[in-house]
Amino acid sequence: MGYIELKNVTYTYPLAEEPSVRDISAVMERGKFYSILGANGSGKTTLCNILRGFIPNFYQGEMSGEVIFDGKNLQEYEMGELASKIGYVFQNPFNQITGARDTVYGEIAYGLENFGVPVPEIRDRVDQIMELTNITYLRDKNPFELSGGQQQRVAFASVLVLEPDMFVIDEPTSQLDPRETEAVFDIILKMKEMGKTIVLVEHKMELVAQYSDEVLVLEDGRLIRAGEKHEILSETGLQEHGVMLPQTVLLAEKMRNSGLKIKDGIITEDEMREQLVNIGR
Repeated sequence: MGYIELKNVTYTYPLAEEPSVRDISAVMERGKFYSILGANGSGKTTLCNILRGFIPNFYQGEMSGEVIFDGKNLQEYEMGELASKIGYVFQNPFNQITGARDTVYGEIAYGLENFGVPVPEIRDRVDQIMELTNITYLRDKNPFELSGGQQQRVAFASVLVLEPDMFVIDEPTSQLDPRETEAVFDIILKMKEMGKTIVLVEHKMELVAQYSDEVLVLEDGRLIRAGEKHEILSETGLQEHGVMLPQTVLLAEKMRNSGLKIKDGIITEDEMREQLVNIGR
């Protein structure tokens, strides 16, 4: 049994005529990094909301099938219990920052306060998380006066401080510049090194290729491919299904077509660099 199992999951939003996800079955293992890919409208965010338990609890609608999390049906968990087990980072950090406190420190501490964590422990955990996410210098700033990248790091910190085992992250860099994107992925890499289970929606394919363990591909709400990242991302035919591929994959295909002996399965810049060095020897 996997850490997370989806069994024939179908979901239709209220008033919608067609399901947003259809008959999805998948297994995710503890401690792995999964990326969910697909064109806009393919069901990626809906699947994230199902994994976090927001669907059907908050969105209502009609859902069939089962989601098993850590050996128990997801709908049997209380929402507060899920919040401590599955962290969710939204696409827009503005939607995640509560505004209940007027400092970054207070914003990060707010969730722990709601769980009744003793004040000395709150101080220690918040200090540790601010250091981990490199936002200690923002401690006394108002969260709504920060840049988008800084707000996203605060959003990550407010989830990390609750110490969940799993994170669902929906397009965290869509509104960020390259420098801020790098800062966010530094945090995600630290989460991976901590052994957290990560489910990510992301359109920056070079980052998906670099960090993921496995990839799931959605089209029109259906799961059309799933597997190890080298196997999936090296399939140039995925472009016909609205999936962008890493530039390295496209370059490798072009080089093969020109007669160069480039091995299959190259998806990252480091792998391409190593291959070119070997060719030059």
